[in-house]
Amino acid sequence: MAWLIILIAVMLVISPVLWLKPSPRQKRVAQMRTAMSRAGVTVKLAKPPFHDARGVMPHYRWPYPPQQPGPDFTLVRDVEAGPALKPFRHGWYWRFEPLRPLPAAAEAPLEALLTRLPLDAKVLESNRAALGLWWWESQDAERFASYLEDFAALRDALAGRPDHPEREVPLEGPRA
Repeated sequence: MAWLIILIAVMLVISPVLWLKPSPRQKRVAQMRTAMSRAGVTVKLAKPPFHDARGVMPHYRWPYPPQQPGPDFTLVRDVEAGPALKPFRHGWYWRFEPLRPLPAAAEAPLEALLTRLPLDAKVLESNRAALGLWWWESQDAERFASYLEDFAALRDALAGRPDHPEREVPLEGPRA
């Protein structure tokens, strides 16, 4: 009888420790985020740009050089798109189109990326600061690393093409 009481006491002590142990998915995601951070990708959890978004979603960002901001656009996967959105390619829709047409050098990397992205990739966006991907992290670091060259090529092709270029305005009037 005493051994049964000891066994129950040990189980009561061990069970909370087992709950704190990370799951295999949590380990895989942590390894992937660490690997992507080392590759220069910023990873954070934030509210996604969906109309009825609840909670947070992983957001991977490839920053543009500060002197070369990028254009503003948002592409969403067809399962997240409404009927009013304009189709782009390969099951992706424009939520916000860039004001200026994308350069020809950006078309090929963008199409290659859109056809290869996993199905849980929901949004590809760009703003002045970075190119970003919202997705549910279904792959491991090794598989996702195969996209890094495509993202870098797309970011480099879009860099320096902001929708609203800042014009230098002189602080003084014209000199005589």
